[in-house]
Amino acid sequence: MIFLDVLTGLLLTAALFFFVAGTVGLLRFPDLYSRLHALTKADNMGLGLTVLALMLQAEGSAEIFKLGLIWVLVLAASATVCFLIGNEAYRRGQKPWTKRSP
Repeated sequence: MIFLDVLTGLLLTAALFFFVAGTVGLLRFPDLYSRLHALTKADNMGLGLTVLALMLQAEGSAEIFKLGLIWVLVLAASATVCFLIGNEAYRRGQKPWTKRSP
């Protein structure tokens, strides 16, 4: 169906926006904590939109279930890894960035 193909294209374009935004955040934000936040939030949203686009093109319910399961597992893994990295950085004395007044 043409409608599903157009919707898939729109979802993938939106996903690309979030992936690019996460990459820009990784490169531009000043400290580890804000970089982790940018990557975790933006990449999870981008992955969610990508999975949704793939679900629209899937042929059966088994494929849709597998795609949803992959997304849930990646959400859990990324949140866990983000927490562990942030916690270890804090434990080692990494201070969050604060803007200093001139």
